[in-house]
Amino acid sequence: MLSIMSVQTILIITTLSVVFFLPYANSSRPSVTGFRAGLTHIDLNRNFSKLELLQRMTQRSHHRMSRLVKRSLKLSKLDSSPGSKIQSKVRAGNGEYLMDMAIGTPSQSYSAIVDTGSDLIWTQCKPCVDCFSQSTPIFDPSTSSTYKKLPCTATLCEALPAYTCNTDKSCEYQYSYGDSSSTQGTLSTETITLGSQKVADVTFGCGDTNDGAGFSQGAGLVGLGKGPLSLTSQLGLGKFSYCLTSLDETKTSPLFFGSLADLSASSETPAQSTPLVKNPSQPSFYYLSLKGITVGSTKLAIPNSTFALDSDGTGGLIIDSGTSITYLELAGYKLVKKAFTSQMQLPVADGSDVGLDLCFTAPSDTSSVVVPKLIFHFDGADLDLPANNYIIADSTSGLLCLTVMGSRGMSILGNFQQQNFQFLYDVGNDKLSFMPTQCHKL
Repeated sequence: MLSIMSVQTILIITTLSVVFFLPYANSSRPSVTGFRAGLTHIDLNRNFSKLELLQRMTQRSHHRMSRLVKRSLKLSKLDSSPGSKIQSKVRAGNGEYLMDMAIGTPSQSYSAIVDTGSDLIWTQCKPCVDCFSQSTPIFDPSTSSTYKKLPCTATLCEALPAYTCNTDKSCEYQYSYGDSSSTQGTLSTETITLGSQKVADVTFGCGDTNDGAGFSQGAGLVGLGKGPLSLTSQLGLGKFSYCLTSLDETKTSPLFFGSLADLSASSETPAQSTPLVKNPSQPSFYYLSLKGITVGSTKLAIPNSTFALDSDGTGGLIIDSGTSITYLELAGYKLVKKAFTSQMQLPVADGSDVGLDLCFTAPSDTSSVVVPKLIFHFDGADLDLPANNYIIADSTSGLLCLTVMGSRGMSILGNFQQQNFQFLYDVGNDKLSFMPTQCHKL
């Protein structure tokens, strides 16, 4: 029998804070061989009820999924049209977690959204043409002795999805996130402070024209995607990992970069690995090859092509930090839904109030509920999830819901399903490894 966590307990997964700790105290970039961080969810300490937290989580997930799918479908049409080369590289982003950083000399602190689905690092800058409200002062480059504009001939300027040359030959970037969200400004270099560690000459966007409702929780965004503009690529560390602690733990969930990112595998909990699949149309995303799904003791009869990445760049499955719940291509999801409906042995209920598709009327004692297993079969690896990673119970509404839904055009493995596992993104070797872990001991 698999136990079920309450909404409040499960949502603790998102109350993680980013505080950088770097064990290497040299100011030159080559010395940054590894560091540790944590994550803060955007709803932390905002006094929402259990039901409101669940509703906000699902609403944001639906919005992000819709944006990513629309962007993917749009690219499949643009790639065959004139002038589509630049547009095909635009990333779709925003995220669920914040990281604390500082920028400039003297440094100015701010919180930025962390996104594994995009590359550009940027923050709002004075003088603003159009800036959204943020809790910290907007960065003023004129007060920093280490701020430099990047010329439009620079390699990282040419790596942008779209850019122009200013009259002073500096690089003016335009970066769109697939809907009305966008940032525009001057591509620059600056000293970034991560904890006590100063890293010089990090390329970032100094945005003076920024718009997007999803940005207002922070003061910008830090891309952890696969492209050359991302923090991971610029630091040259090659890999990062995170491990979300047990939900009854008060310790911060760790995020590791570089030499500290290795898994601590043992014979009892061996690590598994699966290839990271490349998609030229969406080069920033971390795609995985999902081969099948088991519910209970039954491997579902899902056609092999259901989750395959198509030649036009659509389809496929990404693992994403910015989406909470998991979305599966509709043909596969229908079989998952049918299997859970038949195996749960509870009355089906309306979950529209919480934004989830498959819900059941929960008994007063949810510990007595038997939940079918859910296993995702990837190329060379099986992700065998505990019930707390895909079933959520809300005592207010009396519902017990599956945190998996259907989609068209793209599938997404969300962060809700990733708890209690350490995931290692080995970007240099195009490999994702994972293992069940007592994360509070890391």
